[in-house]
Amino acid sequence: MKSKILFVLCLLTGLMFINAGLDKFFHYIPMPKEMPEKMVKAGKAFMEIGWLMPLVGAMEILGGLLLIIPRTRPLGAIVLVPVLTGIMLANISMAPSGLPMVFALIATILWVIIDNREKYLPMIRK
Repeated sequence: MKSKILFVLCLLTGLMFINAGLDKFFHYIPMPKEMPEKMVKAGKAFMEIGWLMPLVGAMEILGGLLLIIPRTRPLGAIVLVPVLTGIMLANISMAPSGLPMVFALIATILWVIIDNREKYLPMIRK
């Protein structure tokens, strides 16, 4: 039962990241009307750096795909940690109303990392 719940959570989380990543290339999600001014300014600044948003989008798509496939799920979680850290910090500093969704995503990624902790040990052993 636990593995089925984790699969559903990873599927939903992965699809959310894939959708967000694809939007960075195709811009099909409309901007919210009540977006904080700070966040709009930051978004414009990030768009000025031509390579940044495509890189983040590519990592979101890759991480989302890896997260959905059970065999590659541990790698997907590691790929998404830096992206999710940036999302969390942006929400803390500019739009705290988005934090519940961020914490749900963090909980899913942490569950994957804890569930697969033995696979990460070779990376940190001498």
